[in-house]
Amino acid sequence: MAKEYKTIEEVAGPLMLVKGVQGVRYNELGEIELASGEKRRCKVLEVNGSDALVQLFENSAGINLSNSKVRFLGRSMELGVSEDMLSRVFDGLGRPIDGGPDILPEKRLDVNGLPMNPAARNYPQEFIQTGVSAIDGLNTLVRGQKLPIFSASGLPHANLAAQIARQAKVIGTDEPFAVVFAAMGITFEESNFFVESFKETGAIDRTVMFVNLANDPAIERIATPKMALTAAEYLAFDAGMHVLVIMTDITNYADALREVSAARKEVPGRRGYPGYMYTDLASLYERAGRQKGKNGSITLIPILTMPEDDKTHPIPDLTGYITEGQIILSRELYRKNISPPIDVLPSLSRLKDKGIGEGKTRADHANTMNQLFAAYARGKDAKELMVILGEAALTDIDKLYAKFADAFEKEYVSQGYNTNRDIEQTLDIGWKLLSILPRSELKRIKDEYLDLYYGKE
Repeated sequence: MAKEYKTIEEVAGPLMLVKGVQGVRYNELGEIELASGEKRRCKVLEVNGSDALVQLFENSAGINLSNSKVRFLGRSMELGVSEDMLSRVFDGLGRPIDGGPDILPEKRLDVNGLPMNPAARNYPQEFIQTGVSAIDGLNTLVRGQKLPIFSASGLPHANLAAQIARQAKVIGTDEPFAVVFAAMGITFEESNFFVESFKETGAIDRTVMFVNLANDPAIERIATPKMALTAAEYLAFDAGMHVLVIMTDITNYADALREVSAARKEVPGRRGYPGYMYTDLASLYERAGRQKGKNGSITLIPILTMPEDDKTHPIPDLTGYITEGQIILSRELYRKNISPPIDVLPSLSRLKDKGIGEGKTRADHANTMNQLFAAYARGKDAKELMVILGEAALTDIDKLYAKFADAFEKEYVSQGYNTNRDIEQTLDIGWKLLSILPRSELKRIKDEYLDLYYGKE
């Protein structure tokens, strides 16, 4: 029987100090019983001699210091997992909120996970088709990769996230594929959009959702991604599935970290975020990957809104250091009605060359990708020149490049949120656009591919 303590010294925001405790460990779960019999949950943040500082999961209203009791449960936070989690919706602490029954767990796993031994990791190299040309063709996603989407407030990252979750698949295999979707600090309207979008297309059948709303406690927000990744680890490494984890919005998660850090009176780092935010984000992102000897894999797409559209802000900055590239959404393209507004030039997938080519996508993929990047960059330069000097100042070839840049944005990047293009279609659209330019300009493509595809509709 767990020992009860009636020695609550003080409550400050989401924190509570309990005196005179024995044998209590860091990260241990606790239960607070109020005089009315109501129970609330908490977690040990710090133990100093016989003092324990605990963090409340619910709010602290109504806790009377003299007649409330605390019990420590002797275990850290766990999630009961089983394959029945697919097609279900949970809150940020893993409790069902879709009106269905509780899950009968196959096993209970510590939500902090076990770090993956670098030597046991397999190199990410299989292509994942998202059906979005700007990603598949130019910034290819590879199984086991961490590829964040950098967005900004007001941009349609939710639509893109839902589209990737619905469409993503590993082509050429019939291996089981699942999506784990973690939403942190989003509005009820956004949460409803995701649930309905998955239900309409039947994608909910292979999806596990963890939803933490903006009015839920900040502490629950910190637990949400850990819950989601624990479910993903079970599906990937125990059930042998290929799991795509989408987390939105990492900015809300980091703000919750800052809130708790401020309540603990810790010395703040950049912009008031805690100094350990890099380590904290790494402990989430690094749970993605492939393990030797296991079939499953975890591919991670964290989505974050950059405060003030600033990619040097600590959250996108630190995320960029840990992950393998980024997909950047652009306000300028959004104003031009390009959807999804993916800005392909500053976007980058560091593993794209590993997932493309003969036997994975198509032999001409790498050549056409480089040529499209080069031509689009030159086309944008030509358009800037046109704004400053007028169209008359451009050479004929520059005008062609400017025309190419416009067509590229309208036909290649802009495909809407309901179009699912396979990789063949994406590559063919690329060739159709390159045919705007004379063959002599396509210096990055081998002659054998030009003979096969150039100018062929």
